Amino acid sequence: MILYAQVECIVYEAQSLKQKRSVLKKIITRIQNDYNIAISEMDYQDLWQRTMFGLVTISSNKVSSERLMNQALALIDSFPEIERANTTFEWL
Repeated sequence: MILYAQVECIVYEAQSLKQKRSVLKKIITRIQNDYNIAISEMDYQDLWQRTMFGLVTISSNKVSSERLMNQALALIDSFPEIERANTTFEWL
């Protein structure tokens, strides 16, 4: 089963694109290393305090995919510099 999540976030403390990239790089690296989920910034690359991630996981069953995705989203929520504003899921 393939689960895709689109996550829109606000980066409160970013005062430049460089600061925003620093925050996003920590999150992306951590998710890729800890959960082996594909993640990329999908939109708002030119805005300081806004971003959209695309996350994809593949598993043999829905329960495993959902559990892994929820763990990755909890990790995003654990970073105080960023707030998850809107999340949508899609089964492919």
